[in-house]
Amino acid sequence: MRKLPTAGSATDGDPAEPVDAAIHLPSLITAVAIMLTGSVYPLLFAGPDGKADHGLAMALFWAMSAGLVRGVGFVPRARLWRLLFSGWSCVVALLLAGWLRFAV
Repeated sequence: MRKLPTAGSATDGDPAEPVDAAIHLPSLITAVAIMLTGSVYPLLFAGPDGKADHGLAMALFWAMSAGLVRGVGFVPRARLWRLLFSGWSCVVALLLAGWLRFAV
């Protein structure tokens, strides 16, 4: 993987910090799978009673967002955003969604 400078570093006058910005296929495939499955089968986001399960939807949408952001190779500069939209946060959100769907 090649290292790219962070966005905006040339205009700030700061030295460019190397960032691992490359397409991350597992995250991208996960995000596209959630997107397509939720489009074809929207009951995925519903609870057993047929009503919208907002906690489950939030976890799946977080996983999808993190997967898309990291999957296309974007790595945010701010630590909080980098944490929320990493490949690992995609996994954590999927585990949370699985727990909300099957354990609760």
